[in-house]
Amino acid sequence: MHRVRIYQGDITALNVDVIVNAASADLSEGIGVSASIRGAAGAEYALSCHALGSCPVGEIRVTPGFRLAANMVIHAVGPVWRGGDNNEAGLLASCYYKAMIAAKKHSASSIAFPAISCGAAGFPVHGATKVAIDQVKSALQDNALIESVVFCCFDPVTAAVYKNQIGK
Repeated sequence: MHRVRIYQGDITALNVDVIVNAASADLSEGIGVSASIRGAAGAEYALSCHALGSCPVGEIRVTPGFRLAANMVIHAVGPVWRGGDNNEAGLLASCYYKAMIAAKKHSASSIAFPAISCGAAGFPVHGATKVAIDQVKSALQDNALIESVVFCCFDPVTAAVYKNQIGK
């Protein structure tokens, strides 16, 4: 996976074509990554998200990046962890898969993902990391256009889990 790297820090600081927002169903709200992106992208971004309305779990929506270095933001609504018996892994996989398809459709050469559903949504990091890496690895096999995928981790523990999983 030579096109994949791990970065610990602020996703809004990355110079990539696309950043993925770990969005809530109400795209104009959110905490953590969503709030950080909203703050960095500016008022036009917030209006654009509000205009989209809501988004179902496992689905994506796309907005411009506005004041971000990224040209585009893909909003992926990941599942809330409810014990693992409610298709959480499938819904999370759908977020990564659909984000990679959208990046390809928009001719992006680089994309950055946060650890979708791992924060307030409570998805266990080890399981979520495996889903993320599997989906991205599969998508990269079918998409030579994407030169770089960044898994952006807010904290060192999550970054270590990603590094460990990629090393397998």
